[in-house]
Amino acid sequence: MQKTAKKWKIYVVHHSHTDIGYTERQEKIEQYQVDFIRQAVAICEAARSGEHPEWAGFKWTCETFWAVEKFLEEAEEDEKERFVDTLRRGEIELSGTYLNMTELIGYELLSEMVSRAGRFAKPLGLTVRSAITADINGYSWGYAQALADAGIEHLLSSIHTHHGMFAIGRKQFPFYWETPGGSRILVWSGEHYMMGNDLGLNPDGMLSYSVRDETAIWGISEDHWHVAETRIGRYVEQLEQEGYPYDFALVNVMGLLRDNAAPNGRIMSFIREWNAKHGDTVEVEMTTLDRYFDLLKQQDVEIPVHKGDWPDWWSDGVASTAMHTQIFRNAQRTLSLVKRLDPQRELVDADELREAEQQLILYAEHTWGYHSSISEPWHPLVQELAVRKEAYAAGASRLAHRCLDRVTRDRGDVLLRANRAFTYKVINSFAYPVEDLAFMYLEEQWEADYFRHGLEVVDEETGAAVPHQQERVSRGYQIAIMAELEAGREKRYSIRSVRQQAEGSGGSSTRLVGADRVHDIRDLIAPAQGEEAQRIVVTENGIESPHVRIAWIAGAGIQSWIDKRTGREMIDAKQAHGAFTPVYEVTESERGDQMTVRRIMGRNRKGMNVQRFAGRLTGVKEIANGPLYTTVQLTYAVEGMSHYSLFLQVYAGLPRVDVSVRLHKNSVWEPENVYVSLPFAGEGSGQLWLEKAGAAVRPGIDQIPGTLTDFYCIQDGLAFTGPSGGLALSTPDTPLIQTGPLAFGERKVHGQQGDADTSSLYAWVLTNYWETNFKATLGGFYEFRYRLQWSEDFDAAEPAFRVNRSTSAGTVTFRSL
Repeated sequence: MQKTAKKWKIYVVHHSHTDIGYTERQEKIEQYQVDFIRQAVAICEAARSGEHPEWAGFKWTCETFWAVEKFLEEAEEDEKERFVDTLRRGEIELSGTYLNMTELIGYELLSEMVSRAGRFAKPLGLTVRSAITADINGYSWGYAQALADAGIEHLLSSIHTHHGMFAIGRKQFPFYWETPGGSRILVWSGEHYMMGNDLGLNPDGMLSYSVRDETAIWGISEDHWHVAETRIGRYVEQLEQEGYPYDFALVNVMGLLRDNAAPNGRIMSFIREWNAKHGDTVEVEMTTLDRYFDLLKQQDVEIPVHKGDWPDWWSDGVASTAMHTQIFRNAQRTLSLVKRLDPQRELVDADELREAEQQLILYAEHTWGYHSSISEPWHPLVQELAVRKEAYAAGASRLAHRCLDRVTRDRGDVLLRANRAFTYKVINSFAYPVEDLAFMYLEEQWEADYFRHGLEVVDEETGAAVPHQQERVSRGYQIAIMAELEAGREKRYSIRSVRQQAEGSGGSSTRLVGADRVHDIRDLIAPAQGEEAQRIVVTENGIESPHVRIAWIAGAGIQSWIDKRTGREMIDAKQAHGAFTPVYEVTESERGDQMTVRRIMGRNRKGMNVQRFAGRLTGVKEIANGPLYTTVQLTYAVEGMSHYSLFLQVYAGLPRVDVSVRLHKNSVWEPENVYVSLPFAGEGSGQLWLEKAGAAVRPGIDQIPGTLTDFYCIQDGLAFTGPSGGLALSTPDTPLIQTGPLAFGERKVHGQQGDADTSSLYAWVLTNYWETNFKATLGGFYEFRYRLQWSEDFDAAEPAFRVNRSTSAGTVTFRSL
């Protein structure tokens, strides 16, 4: 090995990357990770006792506290004591990371999750000051706040640049990450979590993944020492050439060539041999996170400060199992609802609540299937692990709703019985006023028969009848009212029989509808004052309420969305697709090679030969028209789907439109994407805000340099705000928002956008582009919902986000005594 310009020291963090369901069955991985802790304790004890003196200096980092929890659940008391002894000696270190997560997880649960390691350590007289993540390339800005609130001072980010990229524009780089609340986390933006294996630090497992040179290795090298000397020498030389300011660096190493890998004492043996041979040039030391960060803070090198979001390039897997992601999001909202209704946890079962949280965490964990999901989607293990992953969402939903049932029964929910009163309770669970629909149900025809001559809904507090709208739905008869509720307020309503006149009309003298019932000419004369003035008018070319005028064009779809209060056009005419138009992309593979076509996509997430198709509006149909809202169905033809339709529910008394996208996706093996256009980002729309976990973020502004700008994983929705008001758009089912261009081309990270770039906005609802562990087929039936409201009150992000949260969750309505 050649002499270097200065003496170097390479610090090594030895851990096991936790992937739940990538390499094995989920419960088998749990067994592995528990046993890895046992093995690490045994290695430390063997080194300390002199049984294996060559292992002296061995350190093990528990990458995830989830593995520690599982160990503690299973271990005997003696094992627990031995484990704690290694913690106190500094031979094994806890990380504040619970699991490596996607950005699906909400801030409430995120905060609780990252505090678990510290809560365990505190009674032992220990503190958890550092955290490590691996195989993910970003975090919501609120993640930094959650870490800081849990007492975590440092974060080692062990990135993975396949279909992703590191922040700041370089690896092996420290910076302070300022949280939304003003605290700071010291981050080391590190190498891939198996870089130590590339360099040859594990004689039992070398590879050529991050390092590509003349020696291709995946296993045990025939000339391990020569390759290690060559690669380590080149590595530190490269750092010197790049003006790297330190004389030390940090790399991670796995004990085996796989995720979920066991600890390996022979790594320490190699380190000792290396230092005896080359320690005067490049010394190697196995370390802990705390020790490394303490050393870093002692250096006389200025560490920059960055604040803002750090979007994760790898949160897109959530759109490969869109139906289960939808179930997850509903379960997460339901669990938050339960906590708001039962803040002291007096009604729900604590174990059941905890298990619901655990199921949510396991679904939101970053692993999205078995490693050969694309290459052999028929394999039993692929199918089995996918079903198990999806079962976490279903399990969370079942448990969350069981908890909610307990709370509502305490609040007076009356279960199915004969002669049940037609009395209903409506609850606003939020700490702010809410105006939203409340839905009451009559069970099938036998209950509706009580009201065959008509009904009315009465506010029991005032005794006054309130406007309602009735529809036949799968559950029976749905009766909707518009409920206005103060913060935390509940109201009671009852349904009573009333004889109503038969509906009908002698015909308006000013409404330009022909005898064929086709309304394809706009009325020349506005309706008179009174109820007629509140009428929602549907024509072949648009729909108009007192608050909005929406127009569509055959083929092109929705092209205009005018706020009648201001006269402002809310759709950006520069955008390529109309509002809620479907956009389908497919990249054909060469000779059916499903792996290679995906592997070379990089950050584009589509190939250069991508084919893109936009939906064509082919039909319009009025579905419902009543005093509260009118529903119209728009049908589209689009490649890749046998059905795509929009249901626009336009409100008579509010500037609000609810949209349901219903589609049937064909089953296709090739990599594909489905987007829903949201072209509301035109001039005058105001500032775009995204609700991320724990923070409101302006994309392209509130970000760390060098981070993702193509798409974001959000919580309940987004908003456009300005001095004169804005738009709130809730996205209860689809968390991915595409802001970068759809076209294949150079991707821009934060700091590269430039003034010439124009904004685009899409919901990215389906994808299967990843070559290993996404679900191979997207085929099936889906419904995705969106809620739009615009108001002069939305002059800041938080008022709009409040509306997004409340409309996503809805009111709590049930039959009561």
